Amino acid sequence: MNSSRMIPFRALAAAGLAVMPLAASAEPGLSRSLDLSGHFVGYLALALFGVAYVFVVLEEVLELRKSKPMMLAAALIWVAIAAVYKGEGMSEVAEAAIRHDVLDYGELLLFLIVSIAYINAMEERRVFDSLRSWLVNRGFGYRQLFWVTGALAFFISSVSNNMTTAMLMCAVVMAVGKDNPKFVGLSCVNTVVAANAGGAFCPFGDITTLMVWQKGIVEFWTFFKLFVPSVVNFVIPAGLMHFAVPKGRPAPLVAKITMRRGAKRIVLLFLLTVLTAVGFQNGLQLPAAVGMMAGLTYLQLFGYFLHVTHSDEPEVGIDPMSGEAVTAEEPESTFRFDVFHHLARMEWDTLLFFYGVVLCVGGLNFIGYLHHLSDFLYGDLGATSANTLVGVISALVDNIPVMFAILSMHPEMSTGQWLLVTLTAGVGGSLLSVGSAAGVALMGQAKGVYTFVTHLKWAPAIVLGYLASIGAHFLINAEMF
Repeated sequence: MNSSRMIPFRALAAAGLAVMPLAASAEPGLSRSLDLSGHFVGYLALALFGVAYVFVVLEEVLELRKSKPMMLAAALIWVAIAAVYKGEGMSEVAEAAIRHDVLDYGELLLFLIVSIAYINAMEERRVFDSLRSWLVNRGFGYRQLFWVTGALAFFISSVSNNMTTAMLMCAVVMAVGKDNPKFVGLSCVNTVVAANAGGAFCPFGDITTLMVWQKGIVEFWTFFKLFVPSVVNFVIPAGLMHFAVPKGRPAPLVAKITMRRGAKRIVLLFLLTVLTAVGFQNGLQLPAAVGMMAGLTYLQLFGYFLHVTHSDEPEVGIDPMSGEAVTAEEPESTFRFDVFHHLARMEWDTLLFFYGVVLCVGGLNFIGYLHHLSDFLYGDLGATSANTLVGVISALVDNIPVMFAILSMHPEMSTGQWLLVTLTAGVGGSLLSVGSAAGVALMGQAKGVYTFVTHLKWAPAIVLGYLASIGAHFLINAEMF
């Protein structure tokens, strides 16, 4: 899982301070906010967030969806804050602050809804299944497959989420290497590293990168300056693991899956939607989420076209054994395309967990803890050390609250430093198998073959790639610091 343990270093020193105004802030509502970091409400908020996060970590054990404790904690934190501000006759200040956080979440939610809708539509049209079938039938050797699946994970995750990408590549690896667990284990490690690295250089590749872009801190095309550091992060561990990958070639498999009608056009519409969002943000200075929602209409209109031209005749495919035409009998073959079906299939628990995180961290920021934490990280430690440390933290906890906390702090940094923290937050999750959604998903998918220990054995190589990617960023983008 990539979530955050907010340790209020300076907050402890401020425990004896009375309620006092913070310095003026660029965030709406914070210029008149009270420093409650030494107040009972502050300690209560920390306790609520900490307890909620314990439940998040124990999600699999308790079988309790992670969104529930986090949303409850968010509500209770803001109730406590609102009570204090109402007593001080400053309710409008707390209201302005929470409205700002809700707006931030709303923009990201709309953006993600459209992106996920397209990914789900492509999955239903068998785009990913077709790609998997093509790879399985190419007759690659183990080492070739190791690099091909890694490279594809790197590039696909730049426009899709890392978990979906990693699971797609893992399915390929397990299909062709089911008789070679060593190959499967190494390829899973490689896939996790590649998927996380690929999401770091494109605003669409990772939620943390998306947050930085939507805040207007870094321009869309500037993120691509992280392409080479991201490649370095992937290639160095892969190069070291290459020699441990078994030689030889897996037994040939015969499988053929064809894409459903309209699949290629949906891929093109997704690319057009991306361009629309970029145009809205960069050309018109409108929120990228508005451009994405405009792009959703492309899918809706095309979905209508598929619907009215739909035929209830079963699909005809090719029998992989005989080569003869056969009729597909699966129920999906007569399914009419419906955009809202894909919206309903979204991982709402993750999206609602994100809501809880935004409001919890926003509450801690409003209380004053992040102000003190920012002084310690970016004042005492320095931007480079702090941003490098972010990657290590994101290997232990989720990178979303970590990045949202940094954006809430909004420390004064150069563009190069903002790119650095974007890189480290994105690729830091690769340091441990539990550091990213991709790693957690693959431990379940390749249970017993890809484990925490399997990943940990290659931690030195991954750390080397992590440090080398930071060095590459400083070397290539030196003029941005």
